[in-house]
Amino acid sequence: MAHLLHIDSSIQGERSTSRKLTAQAAEVWRSAHPGGTVTYRDLGRDPLPHLDAAGGLARLVPAGQHTSAQAASWELTEQLVNEVKQADTILLGLPLYNYAAPSSVKAWVDHLIAPGLAFDPETSAGLLAGKEFIVLASRGGGYGEGAPREGWDHAEPWLPHGLSMVGLTPRFITAELTLAGVNPAMSDLIPQAAESLAAAQREIDTLWRAKVPA
Repeated sequence: MAHLLHIDSSIQGERSTSRKLTAQAAEVWRSAHPGGTVTYRDLGRDPLPHLDAAGGLARLVPAGQHTSAQAASWELTEQLVNEVKQADTILLGLPLYNYAAPSSVKAWVDHLIAPGLAFDPETSAGLLAGKEFIVLASRGGGYGEGAPREGWDHAEPWLPHGLSMVGLTPRFITAELTLAGVNPAMSDLIPQAAESLAAAQREIDTLWRAKVPA
């Protein structure tokens, strides 16, 4: 039975573009996988604890030597890695905050970099390879070639590197200029913003199309 892991990270609630995109993708996935199951995690509403001095070293200390804080941190890491292992497809909503990924997504990635669970510490082989990993990204401005702030998006370039050790390879579907409708200084970009969103929605609609019953 097909299984989907659906993760949101925006703190914008109903105003969030990335949440709208992940919701659309999840619906398309359900239509293509009748009887499929879904695990949902909301990093925006229920953020994961960041690795800290109390428990973060659990990844470098043998389990038998864990302090209580390290044991709790490692238990959470096991849970998060297992969510990924059980999924055939992963959807991640990725807004751009201050030109980078939300810290909640960074915490999720940090927990996944777990020796023995997500990668082989001897061979460095990723143990989470083979998953379909689709990232529904949104960004308020435009940071592509020729833009005034070209290269200021540090989320999309970072994520493939951050997860490379575990074998997850993201496919990005991105809507940009999402602030055009609320920022008067960007009002002339509203048509481009609308087309960017529409293009992302069209691409989402083609996901798993071959699997949709006639």
